[in-house]
Amino acid sequence: MVLIDTPALYYRAFYSVPDSIVNDEGQPVNAVRGVLDAIAQMIRRFDSPRVVATMDADWRPAFRTAIMPEYKAARVKDAEAGTEIPPELAVQLPIMTRVLRGAGIPIAEVDGTEADDVIATMAAQSRTPVVIVSPDRDLLALIDSASDVSVLRPRKGGEWEAITQTDLPETYGVPDGTRYRELAAMRGDPSDGLPGAPGIGEKTAATLLSNFGSLESIIKAAKAGVKTGGLSPKRAKTLIEEEESLHKTVEVMRCLTDADHRLDLESVPGEVDRAAVEAAARGQNIRRSVDNLIAALGGAESDPGPGAAARPSPMPTAATPTPPAPVSAAVSPATPIPSAAPADSWSQSRLVGFDLETTGVDPSTARIVTAAFVESVDRSRTWLADPGVAIPEPARAVHGITTEFAQANGAPVADVVAELCTFLAGLKAEDAVVVGHNIVYDLSVMAAEVKRHQPQIDLAALLPTIIDTFVLDKRIEQFRRGKRTLTETAKRWKVTLLDAHDAAADALAALDISRALAESSEEIANLTRDEIMAAQGDWKRAQAADLQSWLRRKGNTEAVVDGSWPMA
Repeated sequence: MVLIDTPALYYRAFYSVPDSIVNDEGQPVNAVRGVLDAIAQMIRRFDSPRVVATMDADWRPAFRTAIMPEYKAARVKDAEAGTEIPPELAVQLPIMTRVLRGAGIPIAEVDGTEADDVIATMAAQSRTPVVIVSPDRDLLALIDSASDVSVLRPRKGGEWEAITQTDLPETYGVPDGTRYRELAAMRGDPSDGLPGAPGIGEKTAATLLSNFGSLESIIKAAKAGVKTGGLSPKRAKTLIEEEESLHKTVEVMRCLTDADHRLDLESVPGEVDRAAVEAAARGQNIRRSVDNLIAALGGAESDPGPGAAARPSPMPTAATPTPPAPVSAAVSPATPIPSAAPADSWSQSRLVGFDLETTGVDPSTARIVTAAFVESVDRSRTWLADPGVAIPEPARAVHGITTEFAQANGAPVADVVAELCTFLAGLKAEDAVVVGHNIVYDLSVMAAEVKRHQPQIDLAALLPTIIDTFVLDKRIEQFRRGKRTLTETAKRWKVTLLDAHDAAADALAALDISRALAESSEEIANLTRDEIMAAQGDWKRAQAADLQSWLRRKGNTEAVVDGSWPMA
């Protein structure tokens, strides 16, 4: 069962997803889209639709402020209303809740409690493994190997950090969730109004707990005059002086385990009410995110089985590929391809996104780790390869796949390369158009891998029409400043990138960017498949020449920029 700390996620989305995403009334819907996409991602990650969205009925419960009046006091924005929520976010929450309820995802909140209390109660009651999805470090105190409770925290770049009890000693220097709560009490948290013990940071707190076992034992040792195990006289004095405050902090941080949420956990999720979902989404510019969520719910197993929620489901290994079905109007982006484009134009063709994640940045030496062809959020084909070489740490940090995981779950790279070539040949036979961002890199990697593992295959002869959103973006907005990475290009064209450096997510984003670019330039949208291929080759050479000239003017007199396209 996946328990979503919804307030933490909608705040995170509100401040990280561009607020230029607005509904028909001009109100931001960035938090709505961020939460819906995150929940869909969790359903797919754990292959389980058993998701509960927990909420704060009271973000400063009276029972906590009675213990510590300063609890979260600094966050109050409106003293009369006692709220911390910005008005631009407040108007989004009813939209979000209507979509979630329509999708059959229960929303759990209990009067006088925070989402943390609902989460702790459900985790204690669950008879299956529980994953808590939250950036809030306080919830690490609920981690428990005996009841199989773990935490998944969002990190930068769309990555997620899974933390179980076995991770706590190395990551935080404590053996379990109970000791983590005591560490957090000593460390303090100014944003929550938790003072901590002055001069005692996280590492010192971990050292003290490791040497003395518990906060109670640390204070007893301090009172007894012990001067070893990290207890200097100054620290001992501080701990004695702050004893009452530390005990209050531990109590404030302790979550209720008897909140009356009134949900039957065995009945989660509920049925999808498509009419209610449609009504909730109408006019909100959240179609992509809504369809992504519904597709994830439809594709997840109803019962993932014991232990399945404790770790990510591996990607499918290679198998005989089948071309994805045509994209439906329901999953088209908010900005469609111009309907006035000629029927033989590339923009009116069947579009399929493509992306690779690899072991490095040099296409001549990089090996394929994952691959994806995507036609919509619920129509995709992915591969996980054992590249046959170690995956360097910089590459693992980007896409999250370790050497061990690829070896245990991936198909031999030679088989994956053969299947990718078969897939490309099938798309060419069906007059499809393959879209990617800086696809020259992906196809160059493919060319090197074909030469390495399947030298009898003529890759160039298999290629269908190719659309490179990197080349088109530079053609349409030649003088735009800033990076043109997939992430930044997606932001510019108001496309949601669900999980950067996941091959399927990147392929889908490139697909949506291509549609936005076609909408932006009728001239480019109207080109036939042959014309767009020839034009991109010319544009790429000119762009490379411009960059080479600029680099040489800046002092790199030997700079050479390859203008080859679509493969180096």
